[in-house]
Amino acid sequence: FLSVGLHPEYIKEISEKEKDELLDWIKKNKEKVVSVGEIGLDYFWVKEAEWRERQKELFRELLEFSKEIRKPVTIYLRDAYEDGVKILEDSGVEKVHLHMFNYPKLIGKIIENGWFVSINPIILRNKSHRKIAKKMPLEKLFLETDAPWNSPKRIVEGVKDRNDPTSIRIVAQKIAEIKKIDFNTVWKQVGLNAKNFFELPINLS
Repeated sequence: FLSVGLHPEYIKEISEKEKDELLDWIKKNKEKVVSVGEIGLDYFWVKEAEWRERQKELFRELLEFSKEIRKPVTIYLRDAYEDGVKILEDSGVEKVHLHMFNYPKLIGKIIENGWFVSINPIILRNKSHRKIAKKMPLEKLFLETDAPWNSPKRIVEGVKDRNDPTSIRIVAQKIAEIKKIDFNTVWKQVGLNAKNFFELPINLS
């Protein structure tokens, strides 16, 4: 299933023409698209105030676009959590998926807004991601890989290795351990979460 967006890291490279062409393509093919994303803010790679403002402008535009075509959003925020959450709240977008969210300070607000967070193998090493997995309701969690990065071997052993979708089972096992619940409970619920949120035409029985 396809999610399509304009990643904020490449704000300096995206022309207006390219942006318009992509949005037009998404609109024409929206039945094939389950989410607009990754979109958001990246202050790690983009340091200049002018380009950060451009990121915010594009982010707001893409959020409005997602409402226009009635699709959820998949959000990327890096070192820009406060700004990103504020823009999301101001936008009024309701179906929000936060990819690899790593800012426990705002988890209360994320839960209050009814948004979802996806967890990947970095949970095997990172305390902040473990804290988020513990605090987020199971009904608001997804599994993800962030492939080809963040493979379990790379996270745990420091070995260069390409991640793939099979690693989500390891993530589910870690979430079950952290929440002290049965693996199958986690596995079934996160699958149901994804099916309902992205309106996926799949049978989970």
